[in-house]
Amino acid sequence: MQPVRDLPNTAKPANDADKPPAYWRAESVAPLWRILAASGYGLWTWLGLALVLGLYPAGRSGTLLPLCVGTVLVSIGLLVACLPWRGASGWYGWHPRRDSRPTGAALLALATFLPMLAVAGLARGDNIFWATRLAGAVLALCSLASLAYTGYRFRRQLSPASQRASASLPLSRLVFAGYAGGLWLWLCTLAEGELVAPRGLSPWILLLLTLALLLGLLEGQAWQALAKLGAHGNASLEHALQPARFVAALFTFVFPCIALLLARQDGVDLAAAAVAVPSCLLGKWLERYLYESLLLRGPAG
Repeated sequence: MQPVRDLPNTAKPANDADKPPAYWRAESVAPLWRILAASGYGLWTWLGLALVLGLYPAGRSGTLLPLCVGTVLVSIGLLVACLPWRGASGWYGWHPRRDSRPTGAALLALATFLPMLAVAGLARGDNIFWATRLAGAVLALCSLASLAYTGYRFRRQLSPASQRASASLPLSRLVFAGYAGGLWLWLCTLAEGELVAPRGLSPWILLLLTLALLLGLLEGQAWQALAKLGAHGNASLEHALQPARFVAALFTFVFPCIALLLARQDGVDLAAAAVAVPSCLLGKWLERYLYESLLLRGPAG
């Protein structure tokens, strides 16, 4: 989950009739920008770690592709915040069209672009140059720092009761970034034609399946804690959202995991990755939208 707007403790429920319809149309899509940005930072983190460890395939174009994809994913929220949309969310609490000074979270997110540019400029050949590895390490650390800080910032702006119910959210956000970012890196690497032997994918596939399992457990824990709040009919609403949550789980976990398992067969690697990535993002967006709509209804104490 990628929080990009201030969430005051007095936030009103998502069905507040006083809000203009255009506002809630923009807000309903806002979680998507956060999901995309989290996956982009996860992609940068995996790329940086692979460069540090010398595991990433050689070639400048193979390094630039995930860097460009991550840049697009991370920047979408900023571009949307700059558009003159009524009720559009800010970018990490910063509204570029109204505020001249970025927030601390926005500055940290912007700082991550510096090591990304360094990696893009230093990427050469087999990528074993020490400066390339150093830039990759800084890119991974900055991406993780941005993910961790924004997760902490999101919880800090909730009511005390909602903070207790969302204790697992920061870790869940990091795990999702690793899961979705890993799927993106898998797709980018296959698109470059670097991974042609299915057996070479086995450790990576097992890692992504493990992250999917861990993310599912954390999400289940978060929903159980949310149901215990019991305010404003949260328990009954949570039960009513079970079908939508089931659909979200199908897209987030079932379809991508099936694609990962099918990737071990010849000729379906790239197609499986192309299905897994958008499926994961769509499912997570639906789950986050449902979850946040209930989380903001929590009691103040």
